[in-house]
Amino acid sequence: MKRRRALLAPLALAPLLLAACSNNPGSPLWGNPGRNARRLAVPLAIRVAVPTPTGALLDARGAEALAEAVAAGLQAEEIPAVRLDTPLPLDWRLEITAVNNGAAVVPRFALVNADGASQGQVDGAPVPTAVWAMAQPPALEGTARQAAPGVARLLLSIQAARAAGTADAISGGTPRIRFLPVTGAPGDGPQALAGRMREFMANLGYVVQDGAQGAQYGLTAAVRVDRPANGKQVVDLQWIVTRLDGQELGRVVQVEEVDAGRLDRFWGDIAYVAAEQASGGVMTIIRNAASPTTPVATPASR
Repeated sequence: MKRRRALLAPLALAPLLLAACSNNPGSPLWGNPGRNARRLAVPLAIRVAVPTPTGALLDARGAEALAEAVAAGLQAEEIPAVRLDTPLPLDWRLEITAVNNGAAVVPRFALVNADGASQGQVDGAPVPTAVWAMAQPPALEGTARQAAPGVARLLLSIQAARAAGTADAISGGTPRIRFLPVTGAPGDGPQALAGRMREFMANLGYVVQDGAQGAQYGLTAAVRVDRPANGKQVVDLQWIVTRLDGQELGRVVQVEEVDAGRLDRFWGDIAYVAAEQASGGVMTIIRNAASPTTPVATPASR
């Protein structure tokens, strides 16, 4: 295979054709993951109230303890959160429920805005049913610590999407995408690619969430890294967009040759460039999939 100069430059988009992006290794963004990774901290303009859950499969004592732990976990993530059963008029709410699948209980955390509209959902890690039923503080605090970063990411994604969207898009509801785990990537690829794509899609005006509730589209990525040959490896990265019924809408395909072993541990700037260049193609697939008879709020072009 002829070696390409650019890392993971998009080559094909099915069924669409993705316009070429700048892939000049001399770009000021290239090879500087420290600066690229820096996040601009913007205080959230909302407060999140965490009421005592009534559908979390816990007794009154356990439900109150879980609400306290979740509020504390959000505060640790620098999210304005308060343990409050009667939210104020402009407060958002974090509604906690749980589903028992037999062997384990899966806690769920749903964000609801001040108008009562669902904004997204985060599923917590499964907890053995017997452990959940005992409602011991260490287990509840562990659940809260595990869930808080996901809720924080969802809130920041919503804020970024609202800032990027048009007035019509915001009033009609911010488009939401369910992101499923990246598969096949070695090293920290699954985390790095997912994190970068979440950031870029939020900047384009979309809310990216873990749960399916309220999501109009699904997004995942599949990676295949070939065996080394002559000191090189071919990386095939495909971002797959689906709709509610599971039908595939299109793919952004990125293929490149890298030094053998380059991705065995850390993806760094490669994940940044891959997500940056693919996010526009994902947005194009979603926009083209929206039919005139079923309008979907579309973010403003940037």
